[in-house]
Amino acid sequence: MTTRTPDASVHVRDLRKHYVVHEKEPGFLGSLRSFVNRKSRDVEAVRGVSFDLQPGEVVGFLGPNGAGKTTTLKMLSGLLHPSGGEARVAGFEPRRREADFLRRITLVMGQKQQLLWDLPALDSFLVNQAIYEISDAQYHATMREFTEVLGLAGILKKQVRKLSLGERMKCELAAALLHRPQVLFLDEPTIGLDVNMQESVRAFIRDYNERYGATVILTSHYMADVTALARRILVIDAGQLVFDGDLAHLAGRGSGGKRVRLQLRQSVSEAHLARYGSDVKVDGLSAELTVPRAEVSARAARLLADLDVADLTVEDPPIETVMAELFGGREAERV
Repeated sequence: MTTRTPDASVHVRDLRKHYVVHEKEPGFLGSLRSFVNRKSRDVEAVRGVSFDLQPGEVVGFLGPNGAGKTTTLKMLSGLLHPSGGEARVAGFEPRRREADFLRRITLVMGQKQQLLWDLPALDSFLVNQAIYEISDAQYHATMREFTEVLGLAGILKKQVRKLSLGERMKCELAAALLHRPQVLFLDEPTIGLDVNMQESVRAFIRDYNERYGATVILTSHYMADVTALARRILVIDAGQLVFDGDLAHLAGRGSGGKRVRLQLRQSVSEAHLARYGSDVKVDGLSAELTVPRAEVSARAARLLADLDVADLTVEDPPIETVMAELFGGREAERV
């Protein structure tokens, strides 16, 4: 018997997904052998994942490639049926794909598109208006809002295939959110975009969350997306949830210690700073190094006493560094 947090927008208990993967040796003979004696193996893509998301919560969903992130999102959006466990989203069982459920959720995949390639984006928006039975008043109000926030003026009537990647991604987001869903599953929404466009997409997602109180679960390899939007982090590794907490606690999982940044009045060499810590970087009168967490106060005092320091700050290591330490650059088994 599982319990659900009252009013949870997304409820997941012991969610599992197993695949049967068929294997074949290369070449013509391999194809013949596979035809006669087909070999297969079971792959556990998701293994007993459990969590609850509250209405309006923005959560970062992290993990190495192949860890089960996209598989989990596909199960929560109803595209895949789970092999076991329980999932409820906005009060619905996703695998049933009921019309009222589909009106409350959206799935945006940065590497997939829903817009019609040879038609203007505006035509795809009108198709979505009909599919979701959006009233003319709501449609036009939402379009005015999205056009202003995303800067869509001037591109809505261009063929999708003639749009830049950034323009296309903005139109994809607008199309996916046109029906004002309450639960957003965003899988790499800024992939391939330049820095300015990434920030535009983040600002739009933040604005949508605040305006409509939507629940957002976000996967991204750009840690800036996660740190800018989410305070709670879920980390999945090899199909299992290995961390559920805030960014500060995730940073504390790293073994690399704290990052000390210095503004000096007199330059020093990297070799000299290496006496106080590791991973030393010097750029003119600016420097930084990593010191053990347990020795931050003592090392900082030594730096202030020994060097001509104008300013000193102590920070947690970048989230990218922590993730690299946790996973060691490995990838989970792909399916």
